[in-house]
Amino acid sequence: MNGLPIATALPATLPQSAAARLATLFDAHHERLYRLARRLVPTADDALDLVQETFLKAARAPGSIPSGFADEEAWLVRVLVNIQRDRWRKSLVRRRHDTETPASSGPASDTEAALVARAAVWTALDRLPPRRRAIIVMHELEGLTVNDVASVLGITAITVRWHLSRGRRDLARILEPYVGVTDDRD
Repeated sequence: MNGLPIATALPATLPQSAAARLATLFDAHHERLYRLARRLVPTADDALDLVQETFLKAARAPGSIPSGFADEEAWLVRVLVNIQRDRWRKSLVRRRHDTETPASSGPASDTEAALVARAAVWTALDRLPPRRRAIIVMHELEGLTVNDVASVLGITAITVRWHLSRGRRDLARILEPYVGVTDDRD
């Protein structure tokens, strides 16, 4: 984002009815979108930018937003997830090699251990494919049911379960150097 407030970034020709609808959408959904965004990105500022970008897309195409609370929310969540997926793809193109090294094996304090664990989890999540990461975050961290995740992303529940299974296995493999746990099911 360019750091401008959302009001100055909106199209100048937004009709009053569309502006009122956008304001209503924001009031109804911004907290939920922020919570999801906060789980998808490492900082609160990044989450705010992600929510802002989501509503900017809605402002640019107000006619494409479906009617009804659940449909509006699903549309906004899909837009937010797609924006973040695009960001992940761009970041993967920029950095081909993972530059982070595993943490040392003897952290000095519980605080340091918690920071190392959090960094390891974020690194592991960053290495998952975008759709799989979104599904893991929505199900495991946001607490959505498999059917809710499927509905929001417009995919089948079987696909969600498959991504959850693969995602958990991938996370275990990625985190293995940090915890020394192996998965011998393959």
